[in-house]
Amino acid sequence: MIHMYTNVISGFAARLTESELEAMSAMPGFVRAYPDRIGPSLPFDEDTIAVGAFGAIEKGVFVSCAAGNSGPVPSTLSNEAPWILTVAASTMDRNIRVTVMLGNGLSFDGESIFQPNSFPPALYPLVYAGANGNPATALCANGSFDGFDVKGKIVLCDRGGGIARLEKGAAVLSAGGIGMILANQATDGYSTLADAHVLPASHVGFAAGDQIKAYINSSSNPTSAFLFKGTILGTSPAPAITSFSSRGPSLASPGILKPDITGPGVGPPSNYTGTTFNIISGTSMSTPHLSGIAALIKSARPDWSPAAIKSAIMTTASVVDHSGKPIVNEQLLPADLFAIGAGHVNPVKASNPGLVYDLSADDYIAYLCGLGYASKQVSVIARRTIDCSAVSSIPEKDLNYPSISVTLGGNTTYAMVERRVKNVGNAGSTYWAEVGAPYGTYARVHPPVLRFNYVNQEKRFFVVFKMVGGGGGSQGYLKWVSVNHEVRSPISITYKH
Repeated sequence: MIHMYTNVISGFAARLTESELEAMSAMPGFVRAYPDRIGPSLPFDEDTIAVGAFGAIEKGVFVSCAAGNSGPVPSTLSNEAPWILTVAASTMDRNIRVTVMLGNGLSFDGESIFQPNSFPPALYPLVYAGANGNPATALCANGSFDGFDVKGKIVLCDRGGGIARLEKGAAVLSAGGIGMILANQATDGYSTLADAHVLPASHVGFAAGDQIKAYINSSSNPTSAFLFKGTILGTSPAPAITSFSSRGPSLASPGILKPDITGPGVGPPSNYTGTTFNIISGTSMSTPHLSGIAALIKSARPDWSPAAIKSAIMTTASVVDHSGKPIVNEQLLPADLFAIGAGHVNPVKASNPGLVYDLSADDYIAYLCGLGYASKQVSVIARRTIDCSAVSSIPEKDLNYPSISVTLGGNTTYAMVERRVKNVGNAGSTYWAEVGAPYGTYARVHPPVLRFNYVNQEKRFFVVFKMVGGGGGSQGYLKWVSVNHEVRSPISITYKH
């Protein structure tokens, strides 16, 4: 922000579609938008969080960080270092419901924290903010309603455009509107959020918004009402990945599958200055859940390393929702690994994983040298002198990570990855390998059976991948199954032409 005696010039970074940019350009005070591209990510030695986290894990401190709120665009992740647990955000089976009733009898469920007792469930005039053809008005930008009568009406606003959801409601209220329906754009699909709006409101999905617009366009006197239903439990699908949760693949280290895990990040109650509580959504809300779970595991297993705790969380995660169906994304399609990582955290199972993939600080140093970092760069991260020429480097794919990510295609039609697991379950345990080979790939595990005679015994195994077809990318899993445990690792295959 630049301050002068007569003007204040401010800028910001935002993910905008072409239509949103067009709408913003019509707003008062708009000067210019400078296009940029996503990435590349910062090298780890220039990432202060990555450097600080490395020092923490050397001291045995577990570090979890938010994946970011720039989804659903691919490769928008933050905090990609493999010594960090990178956390995505998903929903819970609960929403704070406001049902939109249209004058034609159709109804659509939405969300809002604001649940007034004094707003009668009567039909009010309904108008689409974009009916005047002004893209800025469609987004309900502040000051965009000049010459557009919304007094005493419920106003349908489009989400996005770099304008905060609460600001849209404030703009409607200041223009004389009595309520707001906030409709998703296509990229946000069915993901809705409960916000503390300043007026009666309901946030609905893209499909619902389209149907409401169709009703407005086809009616000479469109009307709508709000039914405030409070907190509804047992909603489905849940958990589901929310649209804002940042996605992989990682740009900083494509051979490490990120994010690692997802947890509840949509609508958790939060402490808030000046009020009893508030509800805030974001990957910064899901991350503390994972930190708390890690703390519980650490209290039960004080001798475990941060990597062992991460492994326990990832290999016991769930990939199905409460109804037993695959976890879905904002479009109600099965979420891929670049959205959910290993899956949704299961705290109970994470406390007893059976096997763990362990790592030390020295393993990460060998990985960094194998990734092509110069000795000087690795020394910055390790905060001591490192000579990569004297280090037995580890290829990215062979870092002993709880997930597997390889690239095939071109001259590379075959790949072998190496892993080792430690028995933290019962002595005398036997595990059998089960592989869900990614499409277009043949996969084989050697040895296919692991027998552990005592606790903390380690076993090494290899997974061989061979390209037999495939397209742009494919995903699968590896499970080690015993009588008492199922240790699951996601597999991501990227195909190059």
